Amino acid sequence: MVVGVPKELKTDENRVALTPAGAAAFIAHGHQVLVERNAGRGSHIPNRAYTATGATVVDRVGDVWDGSDLVMKVKEPVPEEFARLRPGLALFTYLHLAAQPELTQALCEKDVAAIGYETIALDDGTLPLLTPMSEIAGRLSLQVGAWCLQAETGGRGVLLGGASGVRPGKVVVLGAGTVGASACQVAAGMGADVSVLDVNPARLRYIHDILGGRLTTLMSNQANLEEEIADADLLIGSVLITGDRTPMLLERDRIKRMKRGAAIVDVSIDQGGFAETSRPTTHRDPIYVDERVVHYCVTNMPALVPHTATHALTNATLSYGLAIADKGLQRAMQEMRPLARGLNVHRGRVTHAGVASALKVPLTPVDEALCA
Repeated sequence: MVVGVPKELKTDENRVALTPAGAAAFIAHGHQVLVERNAGRGSHIPNRAYTATGATVVDRVGDVWDGSDLVMKVKEPVPEEFARLRPGLALFTYLHLAAQPELTQALCEKDVAAIGYETIALDDGTLPLLTPMSEIAGRLSLQVGAWCLQAETGGRGVLLGGASGVRPGKVVVLGAGTVGASACQVAAGMGADVSVLDVNPARLRYIHDILGGRLTTLMSNQANLEEEIADADLLIGSVLITGDRTPMLLERDRIKRMKRGAAIVDVSIDQGGFAETSRPTTHRDPIYVDERVVHYCVTNMPALVPHTATHALTNATLSYGLAIADKGLQRAMQEMRPLARGLNVHRGRVTHAGVASALKVPLTPVDEALCA
């Protein structure tokens, strides 16, 4: 099989889908790897590192898309790439289709088999390809949140760790999944006053235990949300429903009652966002102020640290990419249920329940689509 790795076109996306070590693994399995020239530059991976493994570095992006059976990316195709989609192509990348109706339509019309990293799920519900980026985004959320609270950005001028004789800043995390747990670890390490809310008591118990009780865990309900949001200096949204749109937890009226100069970091923005005032931003222009609250809503946060993120991503995706290349798409899906759960679009039909629900389109079960 020919595996293609194009350069990412999304604004300020510096990650690349495959490291040279990953390319070497595909080549060792008898596959050919095409890498667009300078695809790894943003992650400080030179072209010669790919050619040294036996991969072919090509100058034209068309050669990657047209010459590949499987295209591996980091982020969803942008409109400029829609014309590159074609029947029979397998696309393996983060898709987040619940917030991308135009892309979903293009994938269906072009008869692409689209597998979303973020929807591959193990039997226990764990999302192995989303986890590494969630860890990074969770840790970054405190880094960028602390910056948002600085006076020059319009923030309250609060130091999260406080100072001798001065209270620390209040960090409220909504969602106790991988992002939330990582955010809580960093926030507690900074010395902030931390609260985390979730509907799953087992997750709250887990975070309480790993942090030795150095935070407050609360069940997510209307009363607790109202109280914690009003008291927050930094509010981090890390709620996820696999494949579906993020539930709207913060209406504008609630945000109006937040402290002037407080900050919101919406890590869930790539699935639509958890606040009514959230709208996607870029690393080039990451923040805005709405209702006197600083908002950070960058849709590809891990691209801030592309070298780390690229290596973590390849570590997670490689075994699944190799399975597709070695077995072919249909057999790989039939033999690996986690991979089958990641299939979002196939033969012009939406095959993931979360995506179908979010976009209000008919759902075709994966097994039915594979047999069509």
